[in-house]
Amino acid sequence: MLRSQPDIVAIQEVDSVTGRSGGTYVLGDLAEATGMHAYFAPAIDYDGGKYGIGLLTREEPLSVKRVSLPGREEARALLIAEFPGYVAACTHLSLTPEDALASVEIIRQAVTQSGKPAVVCGDLNSFPESDVIKSLERDFTQVCDNKPTFPAPSPQEKIDYIFVSSGSGAASCGYKVIDAPVESDHRPIIAEITLPAPADDIIYHQPYLQNMSQDGAVTVMYQTRPLCTSSVEYGTDTLNTISARQFVAGQEAVHDIEHRVRLTGLTPGQRYFYRVRAREITENKAYHKSFGNESVTPWHTFTVPSPSQKDFTAAIVNDMHCFPATITAMAEVALKHNPDFVVFNGDCMAEPATRMQAVHDIHLMADAFGLADRPGIFIRGNHEIRNAYSSGQPSLVESANGLTYGAFNWGDTRFVTLDCGEDKPDTTWVYYGLNDFSRLRQEQTDFLRSELSSKDFKKAGRRVLIHHIPVWGNTDSYRPCTDIWAPLLAKAPFDVNLTGHTHEYNRIDPTPGQNPFPVIVGGGYKLDGATVMILRRRGNEMTLTVLGADGRTIDTISL
Repeated sequence: MLRSQPDIVAIQEVDSVTGRSGGTYVLGDLAEATGMHAYFAPAIDYDGGKYGIGLLTREEPLSVKRVSLPGREEARALLIAEFPGYVAACTHLSLTPEDALASVEIIRQAVTQSGKPAVVCGDLNSFPESDVIKSLERDFTQVCDNKPTFPAPSPQEKIDYIFVSSGSGAASCGYKVIDAPVESDHRPIIAEITLPAPADDIIYHQPYLQNMSQDGAVTVMYQTRPLCTSSVEYGTDTLNTISARQFVAGQEAVHDIEHRVRLTGLTPGQRYFYRVRAREITENKAYHKSFGNESVTPWHTFTVPSPSQKDFTAAIVNDMHCFPATITAMAEVALKHNPDFVVFNGDCMAEPATRMQAVHDIHLMADAFGLADRPGIFIRGNHEIRNAYSSGQPSLVESANGLTYGAFNWGDTRFVTLDCGEDKPDTTWVYYGLNDFSRLRQEQTDFLRSELSSKDFKKAGRRVLIHHIPVWGNTDSYRPCTDIWAPLLAKAPFDVNLTGHTHEYNRIDPTPGQNPFPVIVGGGYKLDGATVMILRRRGNEMTLTVLGADGRTIDTISL
């Protein structure tokens, strides 16, 4: 037991303060040695004490009860411990087949009363082909094969079992009969069992929208705690919907907790309803699968923009550094303007050490800014590309080209986004030779040349450039973006350039020989200096309003 560190140990034929056990409480001694809780159910009086069955549990159960079972040669018992997510039971059935068979229905009723998955363990004194086992298998699934367990020195018969309730989602991840020829007269069985997650714990928060395109498509992204089969139901109302799933080369992608479902064939300008369904896969083998509970999100809505539309409202935030108070304040200000989409312009999240931290951080943004009902565009800042999981964090978002930079249209307004990389040279010792942002910036130089000469860019009614570190107005001594991009951008007909990084609001009006368009530098994470930019287009007019965390107007620019 010390080697395997089980959560539950079911013990049969155990003494309690009998003469042959030296008057000791055997289960109590085992509990003290293993750090577990002990529960004993007597079957008969024996040798000055009691003889029966017991459970050792790592977690203290919610309740424990004893149920009498028939046994004409000696009384029998069932011991049940209920936990928050499951029920564990131990028994030792009669040697008389009729009594053992009669016990099955009592066990079935007793362990299923709570409605939770049940694990039934014990010496059933029955062979695999017996009526007793066949009756149990109507409602329970054996997690072990028929390898013999008795007698311990040279096992010839299978009479010891572990069952889980069928259809509950409980499943075996592995088992074995332990080679222990002298410790008992039976060989012990050990099994690793997965229990289904509660429905409320399956989907991690709400879904969020990514990569919305005006050709009639959007990606619904969400994460689940366990592995799941899932789908997105959507339609123009909640009564007539179709279902979409994530397939990879003909197979549904059920190997990971990250999910992205692309909805296509949507009508621009049409309002859609959608929700996510996810059902846990508790056992996924080549020829057998088990499923747990299902979780369903509330209905959410979205509207795909039309290529011909001009009007929109966008909210742009930066440098919140995952401070909850700042996120809450910025979201409250932004949502008062009902933005069509939200741009997170770098260093809004923290430096991700693990995947679950990255998932947690992105949901701080998605939940606060209502990204279940409007798309979010995430642009990396220099802090978001630090720490152990920073290279994995881009998998939690999606762009049109699958890169961390690119371009998209909202109506006839063209948005160009860039990834500035780190704010120090790649050779800086703290990067340990793992960075090559010089190459990434050069790739984007080529991208910019292509984008600036593209038909989509040239025919756009308005053009907006967004990136984290300013090309103009950067206070760092290391300014590679200025060196390689300023010559290109100095000739580009953007209406405005939205940036961040410096933690201090700044407006740089067009300057001959430098920036030919206004450059707006957002504030920082402190509430007295944080900013929300509201970019609004109405017809041919476009304005930018810069707001503080308290909603006051800091600046207004007509573009």
